[in-house]
Amino acid sequence: MKPFIPRAAALAAPKQQRNWDWRAAANFICGGAGGGLLLAVAFAGIETPAARIAVLLGLALIATGLTCVWFEIGRPWRAMNVYRHFATSWMTREAVVALVVFAMGGLALLTGAKAFIVLAGICGLAFLYSQARILAANKGIPAWRHPASVPLLVGTGLAEGAGFLSCVAAWFGAAASSWVALVLMVLIGLRAWFWKSFLARLDGDGAPDAALKVLHGMSSRLLLLGHAVPAIAAALALAGAPGRGGWLLAAGFLTVGGGWFMKYTLVRRAAFTQGLSIAHLPVRGRGVSGPQVKPGWKSIPGAKAG
Repeated sequence: MKPFIPRAAALAAPKQQRNWDWRAAANFICGGAGGGLLLAVAFAGIETPAARIAVLLGLALIATGLTCVWFEIGRPWRAMNVYRHFATSWMTREAVVALVVFAMGGLALLTGAKAFIVLAGICGLAFLYSQARILAANKGIPAWRHPASVPLLVGTGLAEGAGFLSCVAAWFGAAASSWVALVLMVLIGLRAWFWKSFLARLDGDGAPDAALKVLHGMSSRLLLLGHAVPAIAAALALAGAPGRGGWLLAAGFLTVGGGWFMKYTLVRRAAFTQGLSIAHLPVRGRGVSGPQVKPGWKSIPGAKAG
């Protein structure tokens, strides 16, 4: 029996990446939310006991994400090598910022001083931005490298941070819960806009069909359960509806869940490689060469060959 030989088109088509597993996804899921939470608590004006809990939760989330990615690398005890490439690597910058985040966060927990909480929040934003740039720097994955992925990841990190802060404020009955609910509504709307813009630009600029199928397939659920429902719950909490704390808690929980669902899908399920392409089909002898061949991609008028 002759061995099966895959067709050339199948070999050249985009493949789902397998190098970054759920542990790498967890770094973006937990770390981004932790950075967003530190920024949210820095400017929310909630009471010190609740603020301390929020800072501790933010640091725990970042530590969880970094621990997961530490176990994901092949030789964990060589992790210190990540600090050698600050000028060129966003992973190095993320690692350096993380040290400052834990330093400022630790001082905020020990002293409860507003200045340290604000500094931890600013560092949390820097950590979140570094993570977004890490994903965009992976040029072999079209869904990651697109410039619209950066504001999307930053936006969802901020929304998730506000979501966690809403849960803390609801649990402690913080006086600033109305302000937190308002900010959460704004960030939910902003994230929904970033998501729609990301999909539209990805469709226009081109991406592997499999990646677009995954992203469009989850979009309706994300917009309903991760945006519309939590926005309504936050609005009810802002309006002072009966069970206000429960509405705020639900809004925060759903906002965080929607963001984590989106990031896991983007990092794991929609992470298809570039694949191969031929600018034009060759022809033997004289004649006109054929059109561009790019297996696994839709033909987009005017699009450049990747």
